[in-house]
Amino acid sequence: MALPLSDIPEDLQLRILSFLSPTEICSFACTSKRFASLCREDRKIWHVMCDRRWGKKTQIQRWGNGRIAYKLLYRTLKRLENLIGFWRLCGRANPADSSPPLVFFEWGSSFVLGSRVLAIDDDTYRVRKTPFLVLGISPEGRTENFLDLDGNHRSGVPVDLNELEISNLVPVDVNFMGNGHIMVEENREEEKSPVCKGSSSGDDDESSEDVVVSEMYTQLANRTSPGGDRRRRKMKKEKERQARIKWEPEHFIKVSDFSPTLAKPLQGLWKGFCEGRNLELYLVKYDEVGGIICKKVEDLSLSRQTSPVFWTPNHAFIRSPFSVEEELILDGRIHVSPLHGEVHEQVISGMLYMNSGEVANGSGLLRGEGRVWLYENGTFGFGFLRDQFITDLKRVALEDGCLADVLDA
Repeated sequence: MALPLSDIPEDLQLRILSFLSPTEICSFACTSKRFASLCREDRKIWHVMCDRRWGKKTQIQRWGNGRIAYKLLYRTLKRLENLIGFWRLCGRANPADSSPPLVFFEWGSSFVLGSRVLAIDDDTYRVRKTPFLVLGISPEGRTENFLDLDGNHRSGVPVDLNELEISNLVPVDVNFMGNGHIMVEENREEEKSPVCKGSSSGDDDESSEDVVVSEMYTQLANRTSPGGDRRRRKMKKEKERQARIKWEPEHFIKVSDFSPTLAKPLQGLWKGFCEGRNLELYLVKYDEVGGIICKKVEDLSLSRQTSPVFWTPNHAFIRSPFSVEEELILDGRIHVSPLHGEVHEQVISGMLYMNSGEVANGSGLLRGEGRVWLYENGTFGFGFLRDQFITDLKRVALEDGCLADVLDA
């Protein structure tokens, strides 16, 4: 027998209402005075909405030291939710050493934590995750974002935003430019020094007079360039301002297609050892004309035109068994793997022809023939016919929202 909503216990009512959007909550509140009163209670409806959506990912009662309204918290967490995942640096021809080419955002106890994801040289496929950016909210409801340039807060267990040593961090603004683009910019708003009420007007007049006299002597001493000293002072101030800048504005683009699909099995973030035995991070994407592009993540941040690591004209795999010529090409390859890692024999299930270029010029890409070999375990390797190496790649995998094969700094 169906019961009217008004006869259901209040805790179940709140649970049901938590599945509605804020706009739908406003419409529902118009149905009766009782429901209008229920929907106005911040500690009930908005607390349940926050808890249902983010309660298993973060401790909602700790945001803002537990002193902000849950309605405001809902809006804040909904905006920050879009950050969760991978982002890559873009638009810098010469990125600074501290600029991370790849950033991974995840939920903390009372903040969102952004970490650099870097390949490390320890003869394994592990990557290093170093804290980089902390986004939270103050008890007054203001957003608080701090940049950790040196990775000082290197604990593998996220700490509370209120316990961070703020003096060691750089305050920044994180500006959202749509859903897939953010700009991280240092917040250089300096507090104006208060006026000293104890100073007398006579002292101020004397100080002003000294400045005028000083400027008069400067003008008389350099008649040929009356504004020279003023320009020098301006240049000096500009140099001092530049010296105070700890972080140049950086733009980041969201890696929205880092997970594979049935139609795009190679899509995503990968890691593999190149010929120099250095671990590199790669991004594989499917283009609009039916091909596959693989590029190093660090190359994607460069503003100049660069060519793909490899490009295939189509993504139709040729299944085994292969021709005798292709078997000879495969047998003549050497798999690049960690020096001290275990080498497993890969079972080949498919193969792609690829064209590749390492230099882009006005006439297009310089072609270089190669192959992409798909393994039965879902990974793949690629190699050029001009050499005898195969670069085997493994996925940058996620487990329960966390990076797998990671070494916390």
